[in-house]
Amino acid sequence: MFDHLGLHVRDLAKSSRFYEAALAPLGYVVGTRDATSVSFGPPGAPALYLYQDKGPVGPGTHVALTANARAHVKQFHERGLSAGGKNNGAPGVRADYAANYYAAFLTDPDGNNLEAVCFLE
Repeated sequence: MFDHLGLHVRDLAKSSRFYEAALAPLGYVVGTRDATSVSFGPPGAPALYLYQDKGPVGPGTHVALTANARAHVKQFHERGLSAGGKNNGAPGVRADYAANYYAAFLTDPDGNNLEAVCFLE
């Protein structure tokens, strides 16, 4: 299992606003923050870091996070859209993955694909 993930972003303030809004329904909060980075995770356990990077954006990364309820997946999607994310898959069952795979997808300001998934009915 991984301990944490790091993503490089061009506009740290813009990306921070997006991630803070989208991840709140999943129980993630802002951890540390300075001029070049910000972390998110369950309180006291940062697991996702954003790092300011002036270089070109790569092809994008896929990050999937667990949601504890389908309502949290919907909130993730709604809040992420409101905070500047782009729809990359509305909330719904993805039966081609599994019968109980309920997920939503957002593209962050740097082209990364962020997913919230819930396996509970």
